Amino acid sequence: MRALLAAVGTRGDVQPALALALELRKLGHAVRLCISPNFVDWAKSLGLEAVPMGVEMRMPAGKSGTIPNLTPEELRRLRESMPDFITDQFETIGAAADGCDVILGANAHQYAAPSVAERAGIGCVTAVYAPVALPSPELAPPPTLGQAVDATTSASIEEQWRSTAGIWNERALARINQNRHRLGLDPIDDVLDYVLTDHTWLAADAILAPAPAAPGRAIFQTGTWVLADNRPLSADITAFLERGERPILAGFGSMPASGDISRHLIAAARAVGRRIIISRGWADLDLIDDAYDCLAIGDVSYDLLLPRVAAVVHHGGAGTTAAAARAGVPQVITPMFSDQFYWGNRVVDLGLGTTTPHATMTEESMTASLRDVLDPSVEARARTLAGQVRRDGAEVAARRIELEYGAQRGADS
Repeated sequence: MRALLAAVGTRGDVQPALALALELRKLGHAVRLCISPNFVDWAKSLGLEAVPMGVEMRMPAGKSGTIPNLTPEELRRLRESMPDFITDQFETIGAAADGCDVILGANAHQYAAPSVAERAGIGCVTAVYAPVALPSPELAPPPTLGQAVDATTSASIEEQWRSTAGIWNERALARINQNRHRLGLDPIDDVLDYVLTDHTWLAADAILAPAPAAPGRAIFQTGTWVLADNRPLSADITAFLERGERPILAGFGSMPASGDISRHLIAAARAVGRRIIISRGWADLDLIDDAYDCLAIGDVSYDLLLPRVAAVVHHGGAGTTAAAARAGVPQVITPMFSDQFYWGNRVVDLGLGTTTPHATMTEESMTASLRDVLDPSVEARARTLAGQVRRDGAEVAARRIELEYGAQRGADS
């Protein structure tokens, strides 16, 4: 069998796809990847076949480095950038799908995969990383880029999903149908329904994120796709960890953040009597002084670092939330947009930590949050739940692909 995996976005979007590709390869199947250009070399270093698709995905930042509230004109320009991106997906996936038996799109932004699969007469699966990506009467849709969270809205969940579907249609429907016409396919009328297909996979842990009801759509929950990372910790990190009690770890991965955030984080850690490790991330966070109780680090193995910290402060990405849960570490989630608010609420509901919006973070609010999560009862709950969170989601997904699509040509095709 030959599978094509398509994943665009930040590291949190692409890394799970690499995990699935490696599991498919273990089963003896051939895999191609269409991924964001900045991750192609990483995929090739793992021995995977990968081609670039789209552009390097970085969140737009305002003057302060934080997520901006986009003006209508800025949103218009952002939407105008989508047509080329959508056409690029059709061209890249269309070329890469030759000889493949199935296309699997990782995250909902799969504007071409269902069409290319339909034209080629092969299988297509879309996987999402959070239940809130699935239209459901149980969960309201997450805020999109530039959209503020409105906790006071009187709109029903059904009405909110209709509005969200309208936004997807406004941004992408015309160009998808133009490309489908090129392929000789009939037009679609609902982008969100089209990209999710009628049998979406949920690549999230069932304990952390149970699948919601999704009328008209079959959901298969695989579990989180985990890419093992056994890179040893550097000497300076190891020395810092061994100099005292477990520190706080804080970082926001591929998200933007202002320089003041480091000041708030470090001051809050000091206020609760803890040392802190600042993960620079794409925001390039740094220290505010050269005191002994702080360390700034780059990319590192969370598999090895997280079990050695007292708590982790992060943006609420699906991957980081799951990694901290597996490590049994209390969490402070500071959501910025999309499913990050969902993960913040889940951490609270499960008793694993707390959440405070990134946009309103202060030294005082972070100090209070750290005091909350450093309570021994929170740590005990995190450690207990860690034993229930599974790591085999990518293996489950790979075997499901093999079961459903491997017989079409055989494993040696």
